[in-house]
Amino acid sequence: MPFIKIYIHFVFSTLDRKPLLNSSDLRIKLWKHIKQNATEKGIFIDMINGYSDHCHIV
Repeated sequence: MPFIKIYIHFVFSTLDRKPLLNSSDLRIKLWKHIKQNATEKGIFIDMINGYSDHCHIV
């Protein structure tokens, strides 16, 4: 049986692209929270990053 990988790139933004994620500490806490939730649900996150008004997840 062949092995298949599908990568999905999600981009989430804050409401009206307001810079609500303005500190790096807050962003790191948010990325860890998202990654932990995904791991508990059996979802593999290869990379997560972003800026003050958006988030990228692969």
